[in-house]
Amino acid sequence: MLSLFQKRVLLILTLLALWEIFPRTGMVDRLLIPPLSAVLQTAYDLFVHGDLMKHTTLSLKRALVGLFAAVFLGLPLGLLLGGWFPRLQQAVEPLMELFAQANPVVLAHIIIFFLGVGEVARTFIIGWLCIWPIIFCSISGIHSVDQQLLKAARSMGLGRLRLFTQVVLPSSAPSIFTGVRLAAGYAFIMLIASEMMGANTGLGYFVVMSQESYQVTNVFAGALIVTLLAVATDGLIRYAEKRIVIWDAAGREDFLNLKSSAAGSG
Repeated sequence: MLSLFQKRVLLILTLLALWEIFPRTGMVDRLLIPPLSAVLQTAYDLFVHGDLMKHTTLSLKRALVGLFAAVFLGLPLGLLLGGWFPRLQQAVEPLMELFAQANPVVLAHIIIFFLGVGEVARTFIIGWLCIWPIIFCSISGIHSVDQQLLKAARSMGLGRLRLFTQVVLPSSAPSIFTGVRLAAGYAFIMLIASEMMGANTGLGYFVVMSQESYQVTNVFAGALIVTLLAVATDGLIRYAEKRIVIWDAAGREDFLNLKSSAAGSG
């Protein structure tokens, strides 16, 4: 019986094999979908002899700066609204939902109109789209903390700060990381859109220029690199989550005892 990880690897390898086989056997027109080997060879050549490395570096920098800005602003805001100022959250939540549902492509044109075509505008566009899942997931994580656990923690004399750092924040951390992972995916989506509007560098610009010159293999190479960057970023966030959202032996025992006390008091 294959494990879940083995099944996922097998599925990915199967899809990659089909990508290589279908164009080479004529089942798919290779002028529309080139073989995987041709895409990889093109990407290698452009990295070594072309300027694809420069485009990739700039795009990765823009995506990460926008994501980090969203985390830096959105995480404290979400924690404050969810845990400390519930009335303020109720007041501003409709406005936040309105902003979060705004069409990002239309909004990007408005931002460019005010900030111009430059790095500040592109970073702002990416950060704007990324901040909302972080805020909403942080609020949701705070609200999902076991109330009986909070009651037991208060009865044991934990002050407001210790209650937040030792109970609320660890309990809501999985939800927070979910928001960060969603934001990371949005960062690379909006990255390409922002680089397609007035930029002269980046993977989005590279894909547009390749499309206009009918270099299909280059288009697939750029799209593949964006996908790999997004997958790698998500993997790093998941790794960080596994390293951070843990309890040492003593902490785990204290947590279980506290939770047991909460259940008994309920």
